Amino acid sequence: EKPVQNFLERKKMDTSAYQIEFEEGSHKGGVSAMKKQLSSLGKGITDASAKAQWKEMAGGFCSLFDRYLRTKYDTVKWADIEPPPTEFVKPYADLADVTPQEIQALSHKLVVLKLNGGLGTSMGCKGPKSVIEVRNNKTFLDLTVKQVAHLNKSCGSTIPLVLMNSFNTHSDTLKIVRKYKDLENITIEQFNQSKFPRIAQDSMLPLLHDHNGSLEDWYPPGHGDLYPSFARSGLLDKYIAEGKEWLFVSNIDNLAATVDWRILKHAVSTDTDFIMEVTDKTRADIKGGTLIKYRDTPLQLLEIAQVPKEHVPDFTSIKKFKIFNTNNLWINLKALKEVLNSNALDKVDIIPNPKVTGGVRVLQLETAAGAGIACFKKPLSINVPRSRFLPVKSTSDLFTVQSDLFSVHHGCLSMSPLRMFPSPPVVKLGSFFKNVSDYQNRLGGRPNLLELDQLTISGDVTLGRGVVLKGTVIIVATEGNRIDIPDGSILEDQVVTGHLRLTAH
Repeated sequence: EKPVQNFLERKKMDTSAYQIEFEEGSHKGGVSAMKKQLSSLGKGITDASAKAQWKEMAGGFCSLFDRYLRTKYDTVKWADIEPPPTEFVKPYADLADVTPQEIQALSHKLVVLKLNGGLGTSMGCKGPKSVIEVRNNKTFLDLTVKQVAHLNKSCGSTIPLVLMNSFNTHSDTLKIVRKYKDLENITIEQFNQSKFPRIAQDSMLPLLHDHNGSLEDWYPPGHGDLYPSFARSGLLDKYIAEGKEWLFVSNIDNLAATVDWRILKHAVSTDTDFIMEVTDKTRADIKGGTLIKYRDTPLQLLEIAQVPKEHVPDFTSIKKFKIFNTNNLWINLKALKEVLNSNALDKVDIIPNPKVTGGVRVLQLETAAGAGIACFKKPLSINVPRSRFLPVKSTSDLFTVQSDLFSVHHGCLSMSPLRMFPSPPVVKLGSFFKNVSDYQNRLGGRPNLLELDQLTISGDVTLGRGVVLKGTVIIVATEGNRIDIPDGSILEDQVVTGHLRLTAH
């Protein structure tokens, strides 16, 4: 019996060693094949500048691909996850006030960067999402420009506005920003994030058939690409040379992500180099990335895509994980330079994003900007009020920000003081409202939502002018039926179903 047991143990060890050797060989072979394929595809390029760009792209992509193959079997050990230490999560209420003189001094240290790589396809629009009109015929980009221009005018400063575009949005954005060229108190810089080839899952080689490829053959590798792309553009060195110290990064569709001088004062006056704004999680945010302590790393971003399936209910619980990342980030420029020079960003987790394009299963390798927090020596998070997180991802969100709940001052949205609750209502509009054009045709005017808790609309429904919604309202038009809510209607804690059609006479 003992010799048999020893044989089995040796066999198990041999198999384990073989598995490791096989995976290492597979990894090296995969990277080698990827490099060879990209090199072969690049041979058709004759222009010297385009050839250099291809070489730079291939180098960056192969580095990412190499890291992915080396780490793809590394999974989060759930037992090693702890809540972030309290000293690394500072309440916003504890931040010191700031004087007008301090604001003026702080403004000369700041650069504002907006992540502008997304398209408006989720709302049925073509082109950059940033050109969708959100309030008073103003787009996301209009409001952002107005905010920064106002800050520069009021502070007597030159805070630059930087847009990180993707290949999907760059050419359109270049044309759009021309309308601001005569605007005072604003300087707009732009750069492109990386453009990487999608990977065919069956071959683990690029989907490309030539160096140009089709639009579907490429993808932008997530906003974690911000750091190397910002440096590659030359803007990082430029702003450090100009005496700028801090970069405020946020999504362009987060209408509440405005410059907060109290946060910047805390950043400048304390020994920190990276600040992530987090806020309390609600049931609407269960999929948002959260901060954890992981082994020796006090602050690390954990995204739902990294969570083992059996622990997803734990991740989405608002009891265990109480905060989530708003993606409002404050980054010290000199510290960022050091992080890039030391290759510390190699620690950032790669998130494989499987998709199907043209009937082919593909893989996109992406990183998150917030994951960079684990690479800095002196990170901090600040638990901010919910009022600093107002993303517009759908027409349901658009419905809320276009209502009487909000007003606009110098490009900044603020919630009405008449609202009794600190957060907006939960709004879910059905598929008939999904596209912006359909959504606009179904609304007669701006709704009154001051006392609304929750709204659900399903089916063929229209809302007239001056409609007031309070409490919990559910409107369901069953298939084949239509509901027109008349002008001036007041619905409070009501369920409306069936058929209600108004005709002109």
